[in-house]
Amino acid sequence: MSLAIIGGTGAVDLFEPGEIRRIETTYGQPSAAPCRVRIGQLSAWFLARHGRPHRIPPHCVNYRANIEALRSLGVRRVLALNAVGGIADSPGTGGLVIPDQVIDYTWGRPHTFSDGAHVPLKHIEFASPFDGPLRRAVLAAAGQADIAVHDGGCLAVTQGPRLETAAEVRRLARDGATLVGMTAMPEAALAREAGLDYLSLCIVANPAAGLGDEAISEAAIHAVLAGAMRRVHALLEALSVKEL
Repeated sequence: MSLAIIGGTGAVDLFEPGEIRRIETTYGQPSAAPCRVRIGQLSAWFLARHGRPHRIPPHCVNYRANIEALRSLGVRRVLALNAVGGIADSPGTGGLVIPDQVIDYTWGRPHTFSDGAHVPLKHIEFASPFDGPLRRAVLAAAGQADIAVHDGGCLAVTQGPRLETAAEVRRLARDGATLVGMTAMPEAALAREAGLDYLSLCIVANPAAGLGDEAISEAAIHAVLAGAMRRVHALLEALSVKEL
């Protein structure tokens, strides 16, 4: 089984869990025990990024243990589901986006496996953080299933767990970001370091701070995600097993 899905807000209840594999890694325990899931003809491992139940804030996620656990299961491709705020007008709240760039604004998160004598130092190539066979497979599945997915964009990753201020969002926009989330880094870089093909599928849960007509609420975010996750599930069902 070469595919894993890492899900955060809104994704924990998207799949019916099967076999559960409890794993202890060199970096401690992952956020939750990976479990087998089936979506249509697709079989994958699912890992709840914030734990099950949802309890771990973005800056406390053990990203290294999560990636190492999946690698130990033989995973070669990782589809990450990320709830984000929209900075650009398109695709709008509830839309699905596959970004092609990322800017990391996080701090204090262990962001490499290469931090000790027991691990060889790696300077990974990261110019295109979300490019690979999985990206092409997901975009092809979206086209075949007539599911709108916006191709491209720059994802800003902030520390969390608080949402950003309006001034911070204006700064992110000046930096070229079109989306803002809290969990894609260092997850994406660690996956690249581990030799895994990693793709971020972003769900726009709300307009970023200062860009909407109303204050951002968790209730509104969860309502948007509940609707969008049905399209995410349909997209996963459309993925070709042969491509993976």
